Amino acid sequence: MLVAFVPIWALTAVGFVAGRTGVLGAGAVDVLGRFVFYVAMPAALLDTLTRQPVGGAAGRGIAAFVCATLLMGAGGFLAARYVFKRPLAEQTVAAMASGYVNAGNLGIPVAAQVLGNASFIAVVLLIQTVILTPIILSTLDFAQAEHPGGRWRRLLTVPLRSPVLLACLSGVVLGSLGVRLPKLVADVVGLLGDAAVPSALVALGLSLVPTRNPDAEARRPVEVGLAVFLKSCLQPVVCLVVARVGFGLTGCDLLAAVLCSALPTAQNTFVYARAHGVDGTYSRDVIVVSTAVSMVTLTVAATLLQ
Repeated sequence: MLVAFVPIWALTAVGFVAGRTGVLGAGAVDVLGRFVFYVAMPAALLDTLTRQPVGGAAGRGIAAFVCATLLMGAGGFLAARYVFKRPLAEQTVAAMASGYVNAGNLGIPVAAQVLGNASFIAVVLLIQTVILTPIILSTLDFAQAEHPGGRWRRLLTVPLRSPVLLACLSGVVLGSLGVRLPKLVADVVGLLGDAAVPSALVALGLSLVPTRNPDAEARRPVEVGLAVFLKSCLQPVVCLVVARVGFGLTGCDLLAAVLCSALPTAQNTFVYARAHGVDGTYSRDVIVVSTAVSMVTLTVAATLLQ
């Protein structure tokens, strides 16, 4: 099981070194990130889900994952509200930082390498994009009430602006109906999908290179530490307890749920924060630290539950 993580961390390290040295240029993280999000990742999901339909057995694992996500998100929200006295927009970002997992850039590579397929993580992507993202965006929009103009238009067009979501939905429908892509189309989609995992991991490594922003608000380390603890340490434990004790899961179903819960904070946390005028220092620090911690928690979880 440990061997399965070697290429994941190795490719992430390649991206980090490339970012530090600047060999790919200043805009590499944005260009490669867009390629992964708009081209390679949708192709990988469509290819996987049409060949390996999502099974009903994943239902209890998804339920356990959602329970852990909601509990950690609530913990981050309440801490930001009552302990750190942050405004509503920052409370929302703290909730996202504490529970919203990196199901794309890291989740799919982990699923492909460790679980053998991406069907479980595809359902996680669907839940996060269809349910959680509109809730997060609507709360952030409400917090920025002086700019309400495009609120509903933005929420209603979330699916149209997410090729990953469209690929998940298409793959789930086609896979459940037993429809296979024509060979020529399947070959093209498969080739593009093969680029998803290495590209996503290199992009992840590029995004971890720190940038200096002297005008950013200095955040207390305890806030970042709490979010990382909730996300990377407590969430997989809560998921394990709920899945094992509450739903009686064992084997691969249990492993899939816990591994997905152990994923680090999603990079969209930073994107959504900056898009709504919230200082990105906090979310970026949580992403970087939780990703580093996840190298340990993911490996430990996979080793103990294999």
